[in-house]
Order: sequence, then C-alpha cells, then structure tokens
Amino acid sequence: MAGRRARAGRGWDASPPRPGDDPSAPRPRRGRRGRAEESDPGAAAAPAPPRDEAEVAREICLRQLAVRPRTRAELAGALTKRGISEEVAAQVLDRYDEVGIIDDAAFARAWVSSRHAGRGLARRALANELRQRGVDGEVASEALGELSEEAEAETARALVERKLRTARGEPGAVFRRLVGMLARKGYPPGVAIRAVKEALAAQSAEAAEFAEQIDADALAEAEGEIERDGRATG
Repeated sequence: MAGRRARAGRGWDASPPRPGDDPSAPRPRRGRRGRAEESDPGAAAAPAPPRDEAEVAREICLRQLAVRPRTRAELAGALTKRGISEEVAAQVLDRYDEVGIIDDAAFARAWVSSRHAGRGLARRALANELRQRGVDGEVASEALGELSEEAEAETARALVERKLRTARGEPGAVFRRLVGMLARKGYPPGVAIRAVKEALAAQSAEAAEFAEQIDADALAEAEGEIERDGRATG
C-alpha cells in the first residue's frame, strides 16, 4: 500500500478543526470567484408600501384618456370598476375639470362633428350616443345645435347617392332599404323620404317614374305617427 496516494478531506489526513468551529454547521456558499457568500436566513424582501389611492385614480384616468377623449361620467365609471372610493374619484375628477383635462362640452362638440362627418349620423342618433356617454342633456343640446337642418339634409342625400351606385332591385325595394338605412342613422322620416325620392328621380327613367308617385309629406307624416305610437307603447 506504500504507492497508494494519500486521501484528502475527512480521512486520517484531514486538518484538525480550529477552535470555535462547529462541525455540524453548514458550510458557506462560494461565489463565482470563490468568495464565501454570507447568508441571512432572517432577511426577506420588504413589502412595498401601499400606494396612495388618489395616485392610482390619476393613473387609471390617464390610461383611459390615452385611448380617446372621455367624459367625466366615463372616467367615473372606470374608477368605480377599479374600486376607487367616490370621495377620491370626485376629488381627482374635480381637479381634472379645473385644469381642462376633461371637458364634456368640448367632448360633445368634437363627437358631433366627427360622427356626423365620418358616419353620417343625424342629430337624433348623436343625442343618443352622447346620452350613453353621460353627457348632460343641456350640454348635448348645445353641441347638437351646431349641426343645422341643411347640413343634415345634405349628408342624407350624399349617403343615398353613394348607396345607389351599388343598389340592385326594383325601385320600390330600393326605396324602402334606403329610407330604413337613413332611419337607423337617426334621420327623421321627412328628411329620409325626401332624400331618397330626390336621388331616385335623378337615377333613371324607371326610378324617376316611381319617385314621382311618392307623396313625401303624407308618407313622412304616416311614418312619424308610427314612431310616436311605438314610443308610447314601448
């Protein structure tokens, strides 16, 4: 056994323990460079301090406003869904009112202008959309007042002429479809019927002959009565 290499470590040639060493204590971990890493078993990540509710509310509002302009009612609804108290929500929204970050009157004017130009919506449909977004009735009325009856009639006629380019079928069927399309966009019966009648009269001889037979005033009155009856029973 003379040529056998001596074992190192815990065998007979292990170094004697130094005074104060505890053989049962865990050995220190070594880092990448061989240095011992000190460990503190009692150390733990300190919990983050609770965030101020007003700060959270402001962040929610700013994220909402980054997507598109919002009314005060829309922002209030978003804050409620996230659990913000009514008191804090009112404070934040009042401040945003003061500095002009939210402005329901400006929102209503921009909404009426863009939705009428882009979607061809009439005042009745626009009023419904503003109401759904929590705009005050008086504020909505002021914004809708900037859309004149002449502008509505011109837009209705333009919508009908565009649809007529691809319309197929008998003049009577086309007439009903186009009047229905304008009604869904909020146009009163009189405006819708006259716009379709004028457009049909300029389309072809057959369509003009059909349009000549339409009594726009009588038909509009009948449609108006149907609508009033529907609202009364609804």
